[in-house]
Amino acid sequence: MVKRIGVLTSGGDCAGLNAAIRAIVLHADSHGWEVIGIEDGTQGLLDRPVRARRLLPDEFDGILLRRAGTILGTVSHGDPFAYPMPDGSIVDQSGRMIDGMRELAIEALICIGGDGSFRILDRLCRQAGMPLVGVPKTIDNDVYGTDAAIGFNTAVEVAVEALDRLQPTAQSHDRVMVLEVMGRDAGHIAIHAAVAGGADICLIPEISYDFGKVAEKLLAVKASGRSFALVVVAEAVKTDEGKPIAHRKPDGGIRYGGIGQWLAERIEAEVGIDCRVTVLGHVQRGAEPIAVDRVVASALGVHAVDLIASGRTGTVAVWSRRSVGELPIPEVVGRTRPVEVDDILVRTALGLGIYVGETGGGCTSP
Repeated sequence: MVKRIGVLTSGGDCAGLNAAIRAIVLHADSHGWEVIGIEDGTQGLLDRPVRARRLLPDEFDGILLRRAGTILGTVSHGDPFAYPMPDGSIVDQSGRMIDGMRELAIEALICIGGDGSFRILDRLCRQAGMPLVGVPKTIDNDVYGTDAAIGFNTAVEVAVEALDRLQPTAQSHDRVMVLEVMGRDAGHIAIHAAVAGGADICLIPEISYDFGKVAEKLLAVKASGRSFALVVVAEAVKTDEGKPIAHRKPDGGIRYGGIGQWLAERIEAEVGIDCRVTVLGHVQRGAEPIAVDRVVASALGVHAVDLIASGRTGTVAVWSRRSVGELPIPEVVGRTRPVEVDDILVRTALGLGIYVGETGGGCTSP
């Protein structure tokens, strides 16, 4: 019988992580288990002494349920199987991290993370003979098999709130307001925010667009007698020449940012309408979790403990059709959940007259 489990948060932070940790600790306590919180993701297992602490139920009052970020800290870099050292060399540090898990005497591990974290920790835990359960979190909402990942709904709420505040100033100055949102290579935040926030145009990475149609839509809005417009663009959208606006990070990864400014400049230059751009960036990560994220995080945290208790490890807890379930980790890693052209939100946007790219069913009416 498992008596001591570990939990860590890995990858980018988001709203609802503390709610998930709280659910894990409180439900594990009902089984009589101890929970060890590992600090700063896998980095806590690599450091010596190992950075971890026991998480007690008494710590998890209603305050932590509401708090943004993660009390355990997190990292979004450092593959233990190819770990970059200060001298520039690449070293396999998986053995050191496994030794860290054994030093903590944990008998199972819960990773609150995304696809990349699941892939790395699945390999690490298989090597260690350690049962693993994943809990999906990402504002991008691109984890395969789950309707909602922790943090997504709060990120959407932040984007909609931004549109609510941009609309009055757009109207006051007869401007086009461009809102650039996060999401990596998925357009879930953008399309949800566009529908909920009354946007006129929504550009996402999954659907190509024609700048001429963007201009046509804006002119149609103006011709209708409305002097302002709202445009939502996801950070990974490419220019009309097919080029992403991004730069390479020191660890080799790609950081998107700048498509909103590019689009605003094109609109001003070619359509002749005054335009301003707002880039939300990490504001979408740092908000207090809204109710639905607290519910999803709590349900997935409880279910993760149940999966360990029943021996159904090597799985990812998922939220599907307002219930919990699980999928084998190999079915989740290496796959994505993009916005499909026939997605209900895309169809809804089209029905509302929002230009969302060349879907074959676009509408340019205001």
